[in-house]
Amino acid sequence: MSKGSPISPSLMATKSAGAPKAPERADRTADTAVVVADLAAVSPVLGPNNVVPPTAMSGSQAIVRSLEELGVDDIFGLPGGAILPTYDPLMASSMNHVLVRHEQGAGHAAQGYAMVTGRVGVCIATSGPGATNLVTAIMDAHMDSVPMVAITGQVSSGVIGTDAFQEADIVGITMPITKHSFLVTDPNDIPHVMAEAFHLASTGRPGPVLVDVAKDAQVGQMTFSWPPRIDLPGYRPVTRGHNKQVREAAKLIAAAKKPVLYVGGGVVKAHASAELRELAEAMNAPVVTTLMAKGAFPDSHPQHMGMPGMHGTVSAVTALQQSDLLITLGARFDDRVTGVLKTFAPLAKVIHADIDPAEISKNRTADVPIVGSVKEIIPELTDAVKAQFAAVGTPELDHWWAFLNNLKDSYPLGWTEPEDGLTAPQRVIERIGALTGPEGIYVAGVGQHQMWAAQFIKYERPHAWLNSGGAGTMGYAVPAAMGAKVGEPDRVVWAIDGDGCFQMTNQELATCAINKIPIKVAVINNSSLGMVRQWQTLFYEGRYSNTDLNTGHDTIRIPDFVKLADAYGCASFRCERDEDIDATIQKALEINDRPVVIDFVVSPNSMVWPMVPAGVSNDQIQVARNLTPEWEEED
Repeated sequence: MSKGSPISPSLMATKSAGAPKAPERADRTADTAVVVADLAAVSPVLGPNNVVPPTAMSGSQAIVRSLEELGVDDIFGLPGGAILPTYDPLMASSMNHVLVRHEQGAGHAAQGYAMVTGRVGVCIATSGPGATNLVTAIMDAHMDSVPMVAITGQVSSGVIGTDAFQEADIVGITMPITKHSFLVTDPNDIPHVMAEAFHLASTGRPGPVLVDVAKDAQVGQMTFSWPPRIDLPGYRPVTRGHNKQVREAAKLIAAAKKPVLYVGGGVVKAHASAELRELAEAMNAPVVTTLMAKGAFPDSHPQHMGMPGMHGTVSAVTALQQSDLLITLGARFDDRVTGVLKTFAPLAKVIHADIDPAEISKNRTADVPIVGSVKEIIPELTDAVKAQFAAVGTPELDHWWAFLNNLKDSYPLGWTEPEDGLTAPQRVIERIGALTGPEGIYVAGVGQHQMWAAQFIKYERPHAWLNSGGAGTMGYAVPAAMGAKVGEPDRVVWAIDGDGCFQMTNQELATCAINKIPIKVAVINNSSLGMVRQWQTLFYEGRYSNTDLNTGHDTIRIPDFVKLADAYGCASFRCERDEDIDATIQKALEINDRPVVIDFVVSPNSMVWPMVPAGVSNDQIQVARNLTPEWEEED
């Protein structure tokens, strides 16, 4: 199914995917396997598929009952007039409703919840501005393929289209940024629409689905029964790759001298990390993991080259550029990875496996396209590769590995100490990761701190790294961390945020404090919109137009983040010296009865390196300002 378009039967294939089962709350902290979709499920309706005989109730009661039958445990929302009928029966439900302070926070919290649990995240809001406040989070979920259902109230059906109070055409607004948007005006449609929404959100390429329910449909009477019949003509996402294509891919792999596994976020969404590792080790090929795929392959694995793209490692960027074969799994050749597209990996053939046929050959033509779930394709490809190696011999990759390992050794990630004597932000983030460990969850905002968190924290498992990759949404970190902590209450959850991003959604600290959601927030406070400032330094001759925020060292500190956090009922600290970093982080790790906010005052002059400037080839990657690596192309 094409992103941003209504469901198109012409793009759908013939094999139906089953539905994942929702794990019990106690299962959330177990291995990732417990949240893997049960593709063998008989019913496409999520949840335990309890049989509920016909029962008279209101539409609002049907919404709540449908959510319960779908296996939903947690909801993030904010009531208002048009959704108020549904909030009344919600009081009697066993589901946990988290009352947010802004609807955008509800959407990002639902994303964070979905990202760490593998379940559908749920958010709820009223009509008009309540619904439009969800739009940024819905778009963010769409860009990053996050399974989410957004439920909104709508004015009564009789006044739709009259510009009634708090009326907005949220179905029309969200149509380009959802897998599907439903408008419900008949209460009898609620059970099957809810079931269809969850089915759409969680199968195929995951994504957000909107259910907009008119107020009269909520208050109207209906007859509820469960499970409903799902009727989505044409929606049958392919999960298994075509055998012939898999065999052709294996032939290319056996013939390649410089193969690279280019791994995207689709591998994480498909819960296919174990399968990826088996394929990589069978091939003995280098692996690069995109920003959305951090943790899909262990950072510590010797075959891992790092993250590719604008701020990727030299070894990862160069491996792609000089490869003769890209085995692309759940990735989409986006511009932040490819740089100037026509110069990207110019000598490479492409195997492209993706569940979304619209992504294949969209940006880069695939020599061997494989439509399906990488959860199923990767094991089939592994078997085919092993058979091909047995038939024709294992490729000799020693020269390729010598070249790449030399790059890894020559150009490791690092940083230069700031000349102003202030703390290097990279050091703060590296120490957070080192002291918390790989079992923690790390959620980043957008900008420099996001890139440093991707670079300097070591990710050894999937679902440990959350960020707004496609949309680049400032304000994502705090509410997404909140949702992640609700979904994984036994893990340490850090929101690593910038002082600019933090000021967009920090009101959710109140939500965390009141609901006892003890996230930890590291504000990387360089007193500026850091990434914008970096571009102004490099490309605008240091003309810092409207990027100073006055929150850091030697400023008026408006706001004072320590006082702000204290006002929200959080533990709060400020760290301004290198020698205090570890002790401050350790204090935060020891506090688990309320949120913690640390104001890390850092240098505004630190920059993210390596960097491929926008509009140039990845061959022009710089490891520092005006400093390009020296290498000879691999023959």
